[in-house]
Amino acid sequence: MNDLLQKDASSIWHPFTPLVGGTKPIFIKSATGVYLHTDDGRSIIDAVSSWWVNLHGHSHPDIVKALEEQIKSLDHVIFAGFTHEPAITLSENLLKILPSNQSRIFFSDNGSTAVEVALKMALQFWTNQGINRKRIVAIEGAYHGDTFGAMSVGSRGIFTDPFMDHLFDVSFIDFPVGHNEDVVVEQFSALVCTDNVAAFIFEPLVQGAAGMRMYSPAVLDRLLRVAKAHNVICIADEVFSGFGRTGKLFASDYLHHLPDIISLSKGITGGTMPLGVTSCSDEIVNAFRSEDISKTFFHGHSYTANPLACAVANASFNLLVGRECHEQIELISTLHRAFKRRIEQHPRLRDVRCLGTILALELDVAGESSYTHPVRKRIYDFFLDRNVLLRPLGNVIYVLPPYVIKTAELEKVYGYVEEFLNER
Repeated sequence: MNDLLQKDASSIWHPFTPLVGGTKPIFIKSATGVYLHTDDGRSIIDAVSSWWVNLHGHSHPDIVKALEEQIKSLDHVIFAGFTHEPAITLSENLLKILPSNQSRIFFSDNGSTAVEVALKMALQFWTNQGINRKRIVAIEGAYHGDTFGAMSVGSRGIFTDPFMDHLFDVSFIDFPVGHNEDVVVEQFSALVCTDNVAAFIFEPLVQGAAGMRMYSPAVLDRLLRVAKAHNVICIADEVFSGFGRTGKLFASDYLHHLPDIISLSKGITGGTMPLGVTSCSDEIVNAFRSEDISKTFFHGHSYTANPLACAVANASFNLLVGRECHEQIELISTLHRAFKRRIEQHPRLRDVRCLGTILALELDVAGESSYTHPVRKRIYDFFLDRNVLLRPLGNVIYVLPPYVIKTAELEKVYGYVEEFLNER
């Protein structure tokens, strides 16, 4: 193992990791259920679902079987001019559970590209009709990915500073935190009444990377009502919030007004293979129905709709819509709410938030909450020393387990959280 780690150190550049002063990676030999197994015999609870992707536990037998069966018949084929059963089935499966106005599925590779597709669809929707609408509105604090379009509609800061001169202009409205909701709606109304706004993109109800910041379905509905009154395309970035994370299959299910375009990834394959999807309504599709080839949506990826990824996504879908998964989501949601009530008055906490399977505890630290707050390393090391993977967002500890976690395992995580808070 030491030899492999030395090779890692000399040849691999890890994501979101400083090349100097960063933590050394832990070698993982295997994973089952909620546990990551190290070469030296440790079993670490994956309490963040390996960057929010794992729904049903690692190495789930149904997903493993789907992958094994698919690779025997078709590994990959170009998706321009060809098609295959796993992609067709997945499209039908997704449209069964997505909001009722969604009618078409476009495949890509990951969350950032699913957002890029959504932005390009929205902008070309207008240019195909000869209408000059180019401005995009987003919410302050947003994170939509690391490609250039996704960075442009995300919050400006440490992730984007080196690229500022290359990002396109976006209008940001304030994050709605309750007391300022009327002001935020007024900000938005002033922007869209100018008739040059092409799209409004948002993370529905929860801004994940910003620290699991949560806002109400009611104010988002108000914003969508204003947007639709001015024919602004509404894009829901459900890359994180989709597939049950908020307690419902999609965060958009809490809303009365439906998005026109939805970006999906992360949990779509149950955490096994990369896959991105962008769905849209018939209204969006109709702007591309033309014999004029210049109105074609010229976007694609080499591995678009990879059959292996689609096959495991279908297996994950079957697990997701089953009764057992629904009961587990409800169990985690109930346990999170109970722990929130138990812990929210702790003097070291500034705020405790939960929605569905998402629990976030914001430590009361000097200054504002920040992704780069130095307490993040102490949090990470504390839990990892106790065989729990919690990768904090600065001074925000969040718990987002695979749906298969047992009550005793989740209570163990809660217990370590209390131990950390009580530590002097």
